Order: sequence, then structure tokens, then C-alpha cells
Amino acid sequence: MSNPKPNRPTRDRPTPDRLDPLARPLVDVLARAFPDLGGAVTDAGEARRVLAAASASREAPPAVGAVVDRTVPGPPGAPEIPVRVYAPGPDRHPMAPRPTVVFFHGGGYALCGLDSHDATARALAARSGAVVVSVAYRLAPEHRFPAAVDDAYAALRWAAGESAALGGDPGAVVVAGDSSGGGLAAAVALRARDAGGPAVALQVLLYPLLDAAQDTDSYRENAHGYFLTAAHLRWFWQQYLGPDGQDTHPYASPLRAPDLRGLPPAYVVTAGCDPLCDEGLAYAARLRAAGGHVTAAHFPHMFHGFLGFPDLLPDAVRAMTGAAEAIESTGGRRKNSGGSGGGAG
Repeated sequence: MSNPKPNRPTRDRPTPDRLDPLARPLVDVLARAFPDLGGAVTDAGEARRVLAAASASREAPPAVGAVVDRTVPGPPGAPEIPVRVYAPGPDRHPMAPRPTVVFFHGGGYALCGLDSHDATARALAARSGAVVVSVAYRLAPEHRFPAAVDDAYAALRWAAGESAALGGDPGAVVVAGDSSGGGLAAAVALRARDAGGPAVALQVLLYPLLDAAQDTDSYRENAHGYFLTAAHLRWFWQQYLGPDGQDTHPYASPLRAPDLRGLPPAYVVTAGCDPLCDEGLAYAARLRAAGGHVTAAHFPHMFHGFLGFPDLLPDAVRAMTGAAEAIESTGGRRKNSGGSGGGAG
């Protein structure tokens, strides 16, 4: 009987396992709950129902000062965009005016929404003292690229124009997002640069989805066994771009943008056990090479989505604390938003 090759991944779990031991039981539970997209589950509506049924709050979400649901103007000819505005509690963060964070949720452009990312938006507001505007952009495949980018940019324009009324600083507007939402934040920062505004003081990219090519080493090394799989990501891109999608368009794949000069400073989180790890690292490196200020926070033993579990994972607390500190500092940094390379690696 022959022995298996020691470094060959198994279908269920890679060997050797590079995950933090604290994360492995959590990842196994998530993998069982998450739909087999493109396999047993092929319809986006069904995937949303399965995911909603599997999602359950583990503890009370972070407390904030106020939460308001409303709609804001969408792109020309499109419907209004639902948003949820979070104001931090004045007792912990009495500073005024505050940064304004326009937050885009993850979910592969096809899943999730305001409720799924409520705890993340609350944590950003509570920890940074910022006003957070969480955006429910249109989802694929019902609305394919560039609908999500158009909605994200419209929401940014509204938030920038209304930041003072929201109690925010018009000079400290931040775009942020996780996964596909991180891709939207990067795309909107590019679009704002290309369109001459609004001014963005910082982009917070949490394990961002940045390249439809799906051809990096981390895609192959982390293809399965770490919750988010390469098969999931192929399905997401198919929903978002469709059969004739613009996979190389810089607003769909920001890593493909030919020029990254003139972009705002960035706080970029990557996880070593994530298929998206290499594209996040590559984007941070390209931003630095283009003269941008980048803080790269790499967590080698974490997985995609780990920030959602601060009650279980110390690295999630560290990553969120770093993001909050970067946001809180935008008031003092915005005069130097052009920056000159560097940042923490």
C-alpha cells in the first residue's frame, strides 16, 4: 500500500494545515454551511436563501449611537439605493467632525447585504468613531457589471456631499469593503480619481477581490480546505460578469488597471489561507510602486472572512483595530493623501 504524497492537499482539508488552530474548527463549520455554488446550488436566489438560513448571530453586535435606514439617489436611470447609516456613540468618540466611511459588503457581488454585514459596519463605527454608510448595491446576476460599481460610485458621491450633515468631515471620506466589497472600494477609488472626485482620503480593502483572472499561486494553494474555494470564486465571477463580461476592465479587475498613480492611501488586509491572498498583496505592492502610502496587514494563518469572528479570533481584533486606527487618522493624513510609497508590511 503506497503512502500519499505528504504535501498533496486532500479534497476536505489541505496537509499540512496552515490555519491557526483556533480557526480550523470554525472553518470546518463554515464549509459545511456554505452552499456548493455551481454544484448542488446553481441559482443565486437559492444560494441567498441557504446562506441566510445558515447565518446566525453569535453575540450582541457592537453598540453604536444611532442606526438609520434610508435610500439615496442611484445612478441616472437606476433605482434609489438602500443604505444604512451608523453614528458612533458620542461617549466613546466625542470628536467632531468625524471621518465618513462608505462601506461595501462582500458576497461575491451576488450574495449578502446590509443585514449580513451589520456587525462589521457597527464595529467600524464603534472602533473608529466614524460615521459609516453601508451600501446595498444591486446584486448579480440580476444586475451584472457595471451596476454594482455604478451604485457604489453614486453612494460615494451622495455621502461626500452629505458628510457634513451626517456629522462627518468632508475632507475625510473613506471607502471600505470586504471581499467583493473591497474590490468595489478599490474600483470606486479609481473611478473617483478618473472622474475628478469626490476626494477619497483612504481606501480600506479587507481581503479584496481584485482580479477576474483567478490565476495566482494562492488560488491554487488555497483552492479548497479553507472555507472559500476556487470553485466558489469562479461561480461569483460568472454571476457578476456573465458570458461576455469585461473581465479586464479596471473597475471589474482593479489589479489590471494600467495606472495606479494618484490614488488615496490604503489599508490592505490579506489572509494567508485565502485564494485572494496574492492579488491583495500584489495590489498593495503596485500601489506602493505608484507612489501611494500603503499599510499592508498580512495574517498568514487566517482565512477569507476571518474579520467576522472577533469573539473567537484574536487576529480578527487586530485587523479591525488596524482598520479603525487608519480611518481615525484620516483627518491628520488627508493633506498628504498623495503620499510617497512605503507603509508597514
